[in-house]
Amino acid sequence: MSEPDRRGAYLLSDLRVVDLSMGWSGPLATRHFADMGAEVIKVEAVQYFDWWRGWDLTKEMIDERMYEQSASFNLMNRNKSGITLDLTSPEGVDLLKRLVKISDVVIENQAGAVLPKLGLDYPRLREVNPKIIMISLPAFGCTGAWREYRAYGSTVEQASGLPHLTGEPDWPPTMHHVAYGDAVAGINAAAAVLVALHHRDRTGEGQFIDLSQVECLFPLAAHGIIEQSMNHTPPARHGNRHAGHAPYGVFPCAGEDRWLAIAVTDDQEWQALCQVMGRPDLAGDSRLATEPQRKAAEKEIEAAIREWTVAQEPFEAMQALQARGVPAAGVRAPYDLMQEPQLLERDFLKWLDRAYVGTQVHTRPPFRLTSGLRDIETPSPCLGEHNEEVLSRLLGLTPEDLQALEAKGVIGTVPRPTRSSEPEAG
Repeated sequence: MSEPDRRGAYLLSDLRVVDLSMGWSGPLATRHFADMGAEVIKVEAVQYFDWWRGWDLTKEMIDERMYEQSASFNLMNRNKSGITLDLTSPEGVDLLKRLVKISDVVIENQAGAVLPKLGLDYPRLREVNPKIIMISLPAFGCTGAWREYRAYGSTVEQASGLPHLTGEPDWPPTMHHVAYGDAVAGINAAAAVLVALHHRDRTGEGQFIDLSQVECLFPLAAHGIIEQSMNHTPPARHGNRHAGHAPYGVFPCAGEDRWLAIAVTDDQEWQALCQVMGRPDLAGDSRLATEPQRKAAEKEIEAAIREWTVAQEPFEAMQALQARGVPAAGVRAPYDLMQEPQLLERDFLKWLDRAYVGTQVHTRPPFRLTSGLRDIETPSPCLGEHNEEVLSRLLGLTPEDLQALEAKGVIGTVPRPTRSSEPEAG
């Protein structure tokens, strides 16, 4: 079966990506490719689907199609096609290899032993397609003593050392619970694949990319790592304060749960802050004239600032301070972002209808191009939604072939509760 012409107006229209990843990290990387026009084919299984659809494979979950209602999954997988293949079956492995043969990139973020056990690691896929670029992004990378360890966002954060830098001075190490490792690894993965594609364009060589999510996080902890290396002691935790500047923190404003961040870094900014607050007494206090003096009197200064901010609307105060050259910012609550004028003016949000959930908001890419960027055109795929379209168009399967595969559970559109609900994430 001949291949269709995939050239088009988008930046990556001629690229095909086989997405074996789950959760946040890998799907975020492939979402970048989909948004730039690549054909991204997300591969799941009815026995073991993306765990961001949900972990507990119960009868209620299946009957109510709860696996189609995950906001996290739906946000990460727009502009992609979705198929199911049971990769524990010979038929599923064969179909995946046939798909890899006509593709450019394979991405996965399973625990280290998963794909080798299935016979789908890079050496075997390279036999199918010598020019394939494959990237694996498990928590700790594909080499080293920890290569086969499972991990999730919280594990990766702990391993990076970030919690030891976060919190108040008398607190134990404090986690963000945001899974930064996933997001940062996803961005690094997209960049690494683009570099590998550029290399292939020049040399014709495919290659394997071994990416560690933990190592991706080290730049966020760089100041702590440097201080530990130089002084042989861990750095102190400062909460919202700064190690050297003062005042520097987040202060309560008028209303419920409204806040203003202020970051004074020199004497001129301190004088301007005092003027905006209407506190000439603080501006003229010789005990607060220099930064070391202000750092020593930090609690007293913060109390004075809070006395002023509690009566202020945060964004009006922000504008007043910024107009005088004082670094300041009102703190946006997540629910405020939906009406943020700056985001609306940049057309950052788009509403898209999807089966089982109705209309949901999506975020466009944070970068804008003169041309070549794909808009958010299709919602995340339902489980196995594009089995017929992809397997027939690309691999030449007949309706009879598809029926036989579905009868054996190799493909399908409804979960089959035949596995543990715990994913083997990497």
